[in-house]
Amino acid sequence: MIRNPSAPQQDRSRATRERLLKSALASLAEVGWTQTTVATVAERAGVSRGATQHHFPTREDLFGAAIEHMAEARLREIRFALESMPEGPERIRHTLDLLVGLYTGPLFAAALQVWTAAAVDEGVRAHIIPLEQSVSREAFRVAAELLQIDRDSERLRAIVAATLDLGRGLGLAGILTDDTVRRAWILDAWAEELNRIVAEERSRVH
Repeated sequence: MIRNPSAPQQDRSRATRERLLKSALASLAEVGWTQTTVATVAERAGVSRGATQHHFPTREDLFGAAIEHMAEARLREIRFALESMPEGPERIRHTLDLLVGLYTGPLFAAALQVWTAAAVDEGVRAHIIPLEQSVSREAFRVAAELLQIDRDSERLRAIVAATLDLGRGLGLAGILTDDTVRRAWILDAWAEELNRIVAEERSRVH
């Protein structure tokens, strides 16, 4: 068996990149955009400033990659959950918990810091918008698959979009206070509506 002599170096490089991405997200979630710099992320990750800039030449590169990395990881978890999804009416309620999970926790808190910066900084905005569009498209695709909807139906596409928007809103509502009880109440009601809407649309088509 012929070993690739560069493999250990590539593994170390990937591990370094992973540490930087996780440190960037943790710092954004804990202390915000203003206090999170390339230098503070590098120190937190135990990586030199030069090595950090080798992977991410600019601050926007680092934070954009961090948001993308964690969003993709969360979407992978949701795809994996497809294998154990219940059938019947419970499927939609379980799906809502998974989708709302995209917009809660440290990842969403970190993303919110970047979005706020992008609202007032054209450079950050130009960097982040294409990334957010890509993540949103993938979230929509996964949501449609989880909800088992016909994407040829304009009405159901709108329902999926509304569900994701609801998730973002609930994520925002939970930033300052624990909104768990209210969130469950809203999702219970929305699950009932979704079951009815999807059933109506399927019976109309067939």
